[in-house]
Amino acid sequence: MASGIKKTKSVWFCSNCGNEYSKWLGRCPACGEWNSMVEKEVVTGKGPAAAITVPGGGEKPLRLKDVSASTEDRLSLGSAEVDRLLGGGIVKGSLVLMGGEPGIGKSTLSLQIPLSRPDLKTLYVTGEESVRQVKMRADRLGGDASNCFIYSETLMDNILEQIKETAPDLVIVDSVQTMYCQRVESTAGSVTQIKEVAASLLRTAKESGIPIILIGHITKEGAIAGPKLLEHIVDVVLQFEGENRGAYRVLRSIKNRFGSTSELAVFEMTGKGLREVSNPSELLIPVHEDGLSGTAISAMLDGNRPFMFEVQALVSSAVYGTAQRSATGFDVRRLNMLLAVLERRAGFKLAQKDVFLNMAGGLKITDPACDLAVVVSVLSSNFDYPIPKDVCFAGEVGLSGEIRPVSQAERRATEAARLGFKRIFVSSYTHFDRKPEGVEVVKVADIPALVRNLFK
Repeated sequence: MASGIKKTKSVWFCSNCGNEYSKWLGRCPACGEWNSMVEKEVVTGKGPAAAITVPGGGEKPLRLKDVSASTEDRLSLGSAEVDRLLGGGIVKGSLVLMGGEPGIGKSTLSLQIPLSRPDLKTLYVTGEESVRQVKMRADRLGGDASNCFIYSETLMDNILEQIKETAPDLVIVDSVQTMYCQRVESTAGSVTQIKEVAASLLRTAKESGIPIILIGHITKEGAIAGPKLLEHIVDVVLQFEGENRGAYRVLRSIKNRFGSTSELAVFEMTGKGLREVSNPSELLIPVHEDGLSGTAISAMLDGNRPFMFEVQALVSSAVYGTAQRSATGFDVRRLNMLLAVLERRAGFKLAQKDVFLNMAGGLKITDPACDLAVVVSVLSSNFDYPIPKDVCFAGEVGLSGEIRPVSQAERRATEAARLGFKRIFVSSYTHFDRKPEGVEVVKVADIPALVRNLFK
């Protein structure tokens, strides 16, 4: 058989997560989705490979010590928070993927970028909206649109030709699920199409040095729609988090080849688009009168950024016989664990009481250091005892009722002092290299010690 003859075979892709299987399955083992398998024909064997240009192709191997470590050229996107999240601006020739739920602000932020940087020649490719719709949104957002070119198209060949003719400084594609290539026989948004579209844009970015921002949707499980390979192809993955009905949005770096992934940016959705929140603590701390029970301030650390936010709890007698447990922005299973610790280790009878928990600002909290504030807010509501507004908490609660130390406690205490807090409760096992100034550090070993010290 000639070596240049192509072979094809049928494989099954999960349309939800993109995993590949050799046979049809009713339920995808990777993501658990039912009836999501799609059959595709793929090429195998030793057929002629497509010509793919990679950076540095044809060069000889170099010793690592001989490679020049020059800094990457970066462009500012006109947003201090986004630039900081990217590591100092977007790198020329990089491919950035921005994902999020519908209506969370992806298109709004991507359009605000060229409006705030009129000195950058930007090509905005939209496959979901007409040119008139983008114009109406741009008028609402405000800014200078003199150097922003809008192109409504979904065929990749035409888009690549326009990039070549226009020679912009920045390209924004909204969204990757609407784009398609003619040489691939499948519908737009399928696994094969998304792979091909991303690979084409990556080659264009690397060859031309033009940074490209891709907008992508996410599945109901919270993962970016399309194959996982899409996240491996791109250089940077940013993801929006937050409730559509809430005012705040969190833009988090999941992957960054040119910077740290332990950063986040906070925005507030307003009538004129997304507004940067340079100091989230000032917006998330209490805005109500003194003397209210059931609230406590947690010193949280998300990535490398410390900020303070309010935990709210309501404890009441169960009126329906079975106690309810509800949590907004917090894992309800962890709430049940903390309530079990309070009952078993500290003797508080909460089994026949409803407990409702809320994280202020619509945030989703995963930091274990919030355990202490959750426990305090529950006890405060149960006793109807208000917590002083100048007290905050940072500690993880173990199953034995002990309070465990958390990472970077010194940075949390410093942020608390800067915002005017007088006391911060931490684990008695917490070690400080340097004693924080302006705030009293109260060390407690377990829940009973916390109650004796706080509820006097």
